[in-house]
Amino acid sequence: MPATPVMVGPVPVDFILFALTLLGVALFHRHTLAVALSGLAVIVLYKLAFTGFATAPGLAGLGAHLAHEWVILANLLLLLLGFALLSRHFEETHIPLELPRILPDDWKGGFVLLWIVFVLSSFLDNIAAAIIGGAMAKAVFRGKVHIGYLAAIVAASNGGGAGSVVGDTTTTMMWIDGVNPLDVLDAYIASGTATLFLAYFASRQQQAYSPILKEMPQGTQIDWTRVGIVAAILVAAIVSNVVANIHFNAVLDHFPVIGVAVWVAIIATAPLRKPTWSLLPDAFKGSVFLLSLVMCASLMPVEKLPGASWPTALGLGFLSSVFDNIPLTALALKQGGYDWGFLAYAVGFGGSMIWFGSSAGVALSNGFPEAKNVGAWVRHGWHVAVGYVLGFFVLMLVLGWHPQAKRERGAPAPLAAVQQQATPIPGMSR
Repeated sequence: MPATPVMVGPVPVDFILFALTLLGVALFHRHTLAVALSGLAVIVLYKLAFTGFATAPGLAGLGAHLAHEWVILANLLLLLLGFALLSRHFEETHIPLELPRILPDDWKGGFVLLWIVFVLSSFLDNIAAAIIGGAMAKAVFRGKVHIGYLAAIVAASNGGGAGSVVGDTTTTMMWIDGVNPLDVLDAYIASGTATLFLAYFASRQQQAYSPILKEMPQGTQIDWTRVGIVAAILVAAIVSNVVANIHFNAVLDHFPVIGVAVWVAIIATAPLRKPTWSLLPDAFKGSVFLLSLVMCASLMPVEKLPGASWPTALGLGFLSSVFDNIPLTALALKQGGYDWGFLAYAVGFGGSMIWFGSSAGVALSNGFPEAKNVGAWVRHGWHVAVGYVLGFFVLMLVLGWHPQAKRERGAPAPLAAVQQQATPIPGMSR
């Protein structure tokens, strides 16, 4: 029998405990791991004692929940640790030091760099795109990267993946569930607008804080062996994701295919250039922090969302900055009735508004500990939240809200697949 939440007024106690955990993370940003683990322990003990879990009460329910969630958690852990090593490999290729040759030497250099991250994320995992963006920024800004610019890197990585079914886990989920990839593509109107807005302000913040290098340091040589290693790891991630989605869909629910593929590539290439294994302890701490929050979010009684509409989609973007967007996406797909371009943008880009709101933000902050301050992230990264809202309403003005049906993978989209009423903006047509 599904768990029955204990309510305090209209709010389940589960949500109150999770909110207190998030508040603790915001207030005690020097002790985020301890706060997250403590919050998870309290929520698990509460559910064991009072409500049970979605599938069953007691330890049996907890075991069933872990059996369902372990693949997601294992994939995230393997990717976060693997991409930490990838980031150092990329730094030591010295490619970032070549960027002054091609980037403008004022604030426009930072602007172009964010668009490079955006494009990379359209076909790479957004964690990899954010980490590569961080490595490039560290090189061209002399190791001093403004928190507002870090927030922009995360937003650009999430925005680039929002319109591509291979660029983000949530859009891949939509594709697997039968959403037409062309419908998800609409999200680029919103994420492109948001990135254009935030890139301007973030780049000016960064230029005032630490100007971009104007020329490449003397004696710099590209390590082409490391370039090959970086390429091999990224290809392993992309190919395993695409092949598993197309041919071994069911395997993804039972085995962390992508994370294992990344680590096979890391170990296979280790004899060529030794990875910086000393990075793993700190990366592990940051990864466990994110996994704790993902686990907390998965335990929340979010079995029902408000009716599908554009205000609900807008709200899901803000919700995804504190809730794991994977279960939110799964709920929205089950509910149906969404315009999938809006949903892809909301759940993909929305997590950028807080540093722990997306795995890309957590991965980047492992290399920039100063980013683990919610107040500073929100204050200096204000352009991310404003850009999110701006992008959402630009998409509304351009295309309007059109609920779309899903279809079976490989089946042609029917001419009249959905009889729901669309809500176009007056004077606009799709």
